[in-house]
Amino acid sequence: MTTFQDRERAFENKFAHDQEMVFKAVARRNKKLGLWGAALLGKTGADAEDYAMEVIRSDFEEAGHEDVFRKVQADLAGKADEAEIRAKMAEFLAEAKAELADG
Repeated sequence: MTTFQDRERAFENKFAHDQEMVFKAVARRNKKLGLWGAALLGKTGADAEDYAMEVIRSDFEEAGHEDVFRKVQADLAGKADEAEIRAKMAEFLAEAKAELADG
């Protein structure tokens, strides 16, 4: 195998790893967002976990984060505004990335 092929394989492996970490961070962010939303809705225990799973599943409707935002915004109507939800999404994503980086 040539040095070029080794480098190419290394870049491919790094790209795959980076994409996996992004997926995990977004899923973790969505769970945190779901648990936060559940608390605002007065849900606890298994109901809160079920709601968090609904938020996680909503991310598979389309590419990007707007599907998650729309679900949470609709569910939290009158309890949280757009700016607060988007701020929480950013905050929870940063937390999730930090948690994954820490191992």
